[in-house]
Amino acid sequence: MVQIENLTKTFDSHTALRSLNLNIKKGSIYGLVGINGSGKTTAIKHLAGIYRQDSGTASIAGMPVYDNAELKARVGYIPDDLYFFPQYSMSGLRTFYANMYKTWNDKRYRQLLRMFKLDEKRRVSRFSKGMQKQAAFTFAMSVMPDVLLLDEPIDGLDPIVRKQVFQEIIEDVAEREMTVLISSHNLKEMDGICDAIGIIKDGRMLIERDLDELKSDVHKIQIAFNPQVVPDVSGLNVLHTEQRGSILLLVVRGSEDDVSRKIGEMNPLIYDRLPLTLEEIFIYETEGSKSDNDIPY
Repeated sequence: MVQIENLTKTFDSHTALRSLNLNIKKGSIYGLVGINGSGKTTAIKHLAGIYRQDSGTASIAGMPVYDNAELKARVGYIPDDLYFFPQYSMSGLRTFYANMYKTWNDKRYRQLLRMFKLDEKRRVSRFSKGMQKQAAFTFAMSVMPDVLLLDEPIDGLDPIVRKQVFQEIIEDVAEREMTVLISSHNLKEMDGICDAIGIIKDGRMLIERDLDELKSDVHKIQIAFNPQVVPDVSGLNVLHTEQRGSILLLVVRGSEDDVSRKIGEMNPLIYDRLPLTLEEIFIYETEGSKSDNDIPY
């Protein structure tokens, strides 16, 4: 449904995206994560039709996005750096959006206006940052998009409003098969709503997997051995290692059966698997193998 293939984008001497590939299934919620400067916003702006790629493609439903007004009318986009016409109130922007989008849903607009308790007559430019996010979400959802692109959508929102925003998104995904791309630093909340995750680093896609599959392929384990035994973990794909007294903590990549078999061959005295969060997976995958307490717990 939403696809980026071998996309490269350079600004002056800086290459922001390097042969980037991204694939989002129709009716799913995709989380794009990466450190600042990794290329998340640049990738999203290509899908929104704002940037023209140097090479490669950015497409929705098999059609290129750039310079395609008909296709972009089906896309809702909330950037991290919001901008509103200085003199426009919510009411004025409602008229603007209703004239611009054939799919405008006034009933949805009124519902979200009431939910967020926004003053329709007040200039949006005078709203707080959090209220501006709510206003942007109100307009983006009221055009009933087929694809929703969100760049740090919950930044500045309190927990109750964040829950309301995600609930509205989930309902549209379930009822209309809306496709959603979310870029966010809040990995804990993305962990709870995303179907798939893409981890981007230095303009390249590092990992792109269904979230459940990603979690089943990375494991945090603690093991202990007889003091006379020096464990050989060279047969494991180790992302992180840490010694805690007699306990050796490892984060490894691989199938659970394969990891268990290799650990079992070492005859450990203790072998436990520990819960692993999306935030931890992101840290280990982007930072590479770490040791000697480099990563705090």
